[in-house]
Amino acid sequence: MQIDEVIIKELVRPGIKTQADLMRAKRRIAKKTRTSFIKNSNLLKIYHKLVQNKRIKRSEKLENILKTRPIRSLSGIVNVSVLTKPYPCPGKCIYCPSQENAPKSYLDNEPAVMRAISNKYKPVRQVKTRIQMLEENGHPTDKIELRIIGGTWSFYPKKYQTNFIKNCFDACNQTKSVNLKQAQHKNEKTKHRIVGLSIETRPDFIDEKEIKRMRSLGITRVELGIQSIYNDVLKINKRGHKIESAIKATKLLKDAGFKVSYQMMLNLPGSDIKKDLEMFKQLFHNSDFQPDLLKIYPTALLKEAPLYKWWLKERYQPYISEQLVSLIKSIKKYIPYYVRIERIIRDIPSTSIVAGPIKISNLRQSIAKEIEKDGWHCHCIRCREIGKDYDKNEKLKLFREDYDASQGKEIFLSFEDKKRNKIYSLLRLRIAPIEKHFLPVLNNTAIIREIHTYGQQLALGQEKMPNLSVQHKGLGKKLILEAEKITQTEFNLKKIAVISGIGAREYFKKLGYKLQDEYMIKNL
Repeated sequence: MQIDEVIIKELVRPGIKTQADLMRAKRRIAKKTRTSFIKNSNLLKIYHKLVQNKRIKRSEKLENILKTRPIRSLSGIVNVSVLTKPYPCPGKCIYCPSQENAPKSYLDNEPAVMRAISNKYKPVRQVKTRIQMLEENGHPTDKIELRIIGGTWSFYPKKYQTNFIKNCFDACNQTKSVNLKQAQHKNEKTKHRIVGLSIETRPDFIDEKEIKRMRSLGITRVELGIQSIYNDVLKINKRGHKIESAIKATKLLKDAGFKVSYQMMLNLPGSDIKKDLEMFKQLFHNSDFQPDLLKIYPTALLKEAPLYKWWLKERYQPYISEQLVSLIKSIKKYIPYYVRIERIIRDIPSTSIVAGPIKISNLRQSIAKEIEKDGWHCHCIRCREIGKDYDKNEKLKLFREDYDASQGKEIFLSFEDKKRNKIYSLLRLRIAPIEKHFLPVLNNTAIIREIHTYGQQLALGQEKMPNLSVQHKGLGKKLILEAEKITQTEFNLKKIAVISGIGAREYFKKLGYKLQDEYMIKNL
């Protein structure tokens, strides 16, 4: 019997329940067999081979313990980011870096860019490499949130866009298709299903025609580079559009069912701490905005950006660390329960940052510790996701929040603990009964813009894991039934739509929804 098999058989014993147990067992085995520590990823490979050959029985607990960076699948899906090739950008923003071998606003030493360069920016290779890495580290890869990043998506040639997304679907399908439609159709029942697809673009590129095209590509979420809500700040930074473009884009996207993420910047030239804080208050007091998700990016001072020359001439001064931390803590106090802060810092290596506080690589964690020390909780969804803190005995409560947004009504439904410190599942329902919608399929129709259950991701068809995950327990179905009830009884609408990811269509078909013009539709 090989030494690796001896180790695995030792680890599947009942006593191994936690990471600490695993480390103690690995040390004991290494000493006993006079071998070095084996990486968890290698142990997982050996384990799966032994299970496949029926040498040992499957152990879900061991699979969970052996995962590398378990956080990657603790939000209920895995994220796969792919970069578009370097391409000219219509913007001339002074804070934006520019390099020949990286898309505009990205640097060639960022982790995601380095992965893309090593794969020659080819989408098939990028997706396959990422999926393989996730699988080797023990993560399920059947539910994928595909995120396309790099430059302004809407400015890329249409043929390149179509081929890029088709190749991403081909990589997940593990087979080539004749065209995008065929690739999408295959993805409805394939092993690696794209349940969400996001792109990043400028708000001044969003119009009805662009939205129709994005739906044909299978896009479900749009990250808008808003940066600031003040026209004077946008002008100083040569952004090239006014805030009115952002307001218009937000409404069009929400009316079409898209999830809307705002990329906002702190410490831009022309702004200050007081103005930055007021900006975030307005995002949720003014119904013209109300983003679903946020990325808060403090301005990074980089040699590759025009702003660097301003700094040399003392025309610009970054905040000091204490100012930035205090500002972000204050911002977090105004975040509603229905908003998810995805990031609060760009993934730029500190060696590339000339000056300023965002040389702090673990800024989010530092702020979280300070908030905990101060004795209060951030309400944002990411800070409250159930993650690994799932308790099967915890009693859940259905919460509902109504708010006005972009001339429509938003209804946020969620299953949470009684104190609202843990969120298990959520649904976003939009009521904007438009008789002559620019997408006829949505005439007089309520639309579900998001349905998501958090916690440890379970593979499609995998049995419930009552002690480890809240997934596959029917929370999503209950929220959908509640949304259908609200649509009928409160708003007297006879039809409801879902902006479903291609890979999630089968789920909605089982609930009585049918595909019509890129949406899953149900007559009530």
